[in-house]
Amino acid sequence: MNLYLSIGPLVSLIAGILILVVPRLLNYIVAIYLIIIGLIGLFGHGSIR
Repeated sequence: MNLYLSIGPLVSLIAGILILVVPRLLNYIVAIYLIIIGLIGLFGHGSIR
């Protein structure tokens, strides 16, 4: 059985949990998430596995 895990949904899940636990981190989590998604978009998700 093969399990493939994308980084986008995983980062979203972790960010959502952190926002629920510590709501003051919202600005930082959103900024980091957008930077990560932007880098994945620029360099392509095929190279990250």
